[in-house]
Order: sequence, then structure tokens, then C-alpha cells
Amino acid sequence: MLDQIRSFLRELKGETPQESGASDTDVAAVALFFHVIGADGVIDPEESEKLRALIAQEYNVEGTEMQKLIEAGEQADREAVDLYQFTSVLNRALEPEAKVHFIELLWSLAYADGHRHELEDHVVWRIADLMGVSSRDRVLARQRALASAGIEDEASPDSGS
Repeated sequence: MLDQIRSFLRELKGETPQESGASDTDVAAVALFFHVIGADGVIDPEESEKLRALIAQEYNVEGTEMQKLIEAGEQADREAVDLYQFTSVLNRALEPEAKVHFIELLWSLAYADGHRHELEDHVVWRIADLMGVSSRDRVLARQRALASAGIEDEASPDSGS
């Protein structure tokens, strides 16, 4: 029932992310991807490239379908007033292990430019908190993302959490 109301309100506003064939869950995830890579105020080419590779790998899309999903996610992020609207969608859709995997994906995006930025760290931490991912799982996901990116673990507020 709630989904029907949301769809009706989107239609009234002229918003139709479903035209892209993307689910609300996919759009919410991509919006959070954009929120993380844009947290420091700059989206580097490495971050854009990593975003596209991650979407292709995780969502098995390419070409026009990928571009529509990216545009829908970017627009949703621009129009967002908070993170909860996205994390609540993901919380309903994802199992606990998938939530931890999602946080690892966010970390991999945060490190796509080769270094950590405190604003990106904070956004990932906040998203993990809203999704009910424990501090331990968040830190382990960060460490896996660092190892995967070949980046040496830097001292941070999150490393001891």
C-alpha cells in the first residue's frame, strides 16, 4: 500500500525513476554511492570510473540501462533531504550480510581516489549506523576495501572502533 502511495506521489510530481527499469532499491543504492563520492565536494575521475565499474559488476547492467540508473541515482541524491529515505529502502530489501557487503562497496568508493577523506568516512559511518551494521562489521568492511584497493591502512577514528 505504501509503495502504491509513493508511486502515485511520484507520478504527480512527474518523477518516474521506474522508467529507467531500475527498482527503488537500486536507485537508493546508487544515490548513496553518489552521496559518498561527493561528500568531499569533488567527484574525481577515479571515483566516477569506480562507480561505473561497481554498478556494472554489482547490478549487472551496462550501456543505456547503466546510464539511466546512474542518472536516477544522481538525481535522487541531489533531491534528498537526508540519508534515511535511502537507507530505509535498503533496510527493507537487504539481509544482514548484504548490508555489510553494501558498506564494503561504499568504502571501496570512498577509497577510489587513493586516499581517505574525513567527510567520506563520516558518511559511510552514518549510513552503516542507519542500516544497523555494527561497528565491528563496518571496520572489517573498511579493512577489506582497503586491502582490495591496495591502500595501506591509515590511522583514523574508525580504525579503533
